[in-house]
Amino acid sequence: QDQFTESGGGLVQPGGSLRLSCEASGFILDYYTIGWFRQVPGKEREGVACISSSDTDSTTLYKEFAKGRFTISKNKHHNTAYLDMKDLKTEDTAVYSCGAGAFLKDCIPAEFYYWGQGTQVTVSS
Repeated sequence: QDQFTESGGGLVQPGGSLRLSCEASGFILDYYTIGWFRQVPGKEREGVACISSSDTDSTTLYKEFAKGRFTISKNKHHNTAYLDMKDLKTEDTAVYSCGAGAFLKDCIPAEFYYWGQGTQVTVSS
């Protein structure tokens, strides 16, 4: 069964760091565009960062709020993508999910068709 499994979320103080992991099973993650997204209650899911397949040069695209603080990467041997987050702010609190899509365009949810269940990140003092 094809699936994503996210992990690494938790409670962290403002200014802290976390690494989120998205492990793929049943398919080769590196063949697809991979995105990290987040969602809070009452709001739409929004893109955080995306990375294209290695065949398309692993191009990255970050939303403005993530630039300089978040880094998306992947390890083909572990079939896993990562989101490294630093200088976390209270407004970063959300459920973070990874998704797979065919082509990287604008790193928006509509471009992705397969999702993990998410991992909760809570930034609080």
